[in-house]
Amino acid sequence: MLKAHDNRKKPWYRDWTESIIWAAVMALIIRSLLIQAFKIPSGSMEDTLLVGDFLMVNKFIYGTKIPFTDRVVLPGIRPPVPGDIVVFKYPLDGRDFIKRCVAVEGDTVEVIGRDLYVNGKRPDEPYAVHKAWDSSQNKDTVKNTWKSDYQEAWEERKFVQLGWMRDNFGPVVVPPGNIFAMGDNRDNSLDSRFWGPLPKNMLRGRALFIYWSWDSENGEPFWMFWKNIRFQRLGDLIK
Repeated sequence: MLKAHDNRKKPWYRDWTESIIWAAVMALIIRSLLIQAFKIPSGSMEDTLLVGDFLMVNKFIYGTKIPFTDRVVLPGIRPPVPGDIVVFKYPLDGRDFIKRCVAVEGDTVEVIGRDLYVNGKRPDEPYAVHKAWDSSQNKDTVKNTWKSDYQEAWEERKFVQLGWMRDNFGPVVVPPGNIFAMGDNRDNSLDSRFWGPLPKNMLRGRALFIYWSWDSENGEPFWMFWKNIRFQRLGDLIK
C-alpha cells in the first residue's frame, strides 16, 4: 500500500538553523581552502602595505592544506617566485607574517651596503625603501664573525637577535624547499636575513588585494570616523 506524500513544510526555525549551518560550513571551507583575510600589523612592508590595511589572500596558489596543519592535500597552481608578497607562519612561533619573496631555492643571496644581490645581480625592486638614518657594521666585520660556518648558522636561525646583519648579509644559498623573504621596508623588517630560510610548507598564500584600510593614528575624533578610512586604497591590487 502506498503512503501518502507528506506535504508539510519544515518549521521556519529549522530552515533558519540549516541555512546558518550551511553558511558556516561554506565559510569554513572558503577560509580553509580558498581565501582568507589578513591584517597588516606592522610597518615592515611600507610603502607597499600600510599598518591597518586588510588584505584578501589566495590560499590555493601554492597548494591547499588540511586545516590547522602544514600538510598539502592538493597541489598548487605554481611555486612562489621573486616578487610575490606571501603570508606565512613565522618559523619561530607560528604567528602569521607577511613579506616579499626575493629569492628561491638554489639562489645565492647577499646584501652589501643595504643593496640586495641575487646570484650576483641587483634585481629591479622599485618597491624597496630605506628609511633609517643609521648604518650597521661593515661587510668584513660580519663575515669575519662567522667565517666558514656562516651558511650553517643562518640555516639554524642563529641571527635572530643580530640587528647588525641588516645592511651587510651573506652570501648564503637558499636551501631546497625554501625561499628567502624580505620586507619592502628594508631597514625595519624582521625577515630571512635574521630568522633564516622560509620553508615553503609554511606558506599560507599570496596577497591579492586590499579590501579595507583604516588609519588608526589619523587623530580624528570618533564621530568623524570616515576620515580614518583610506578610501583611495580600497580595492587596490597588491604588486
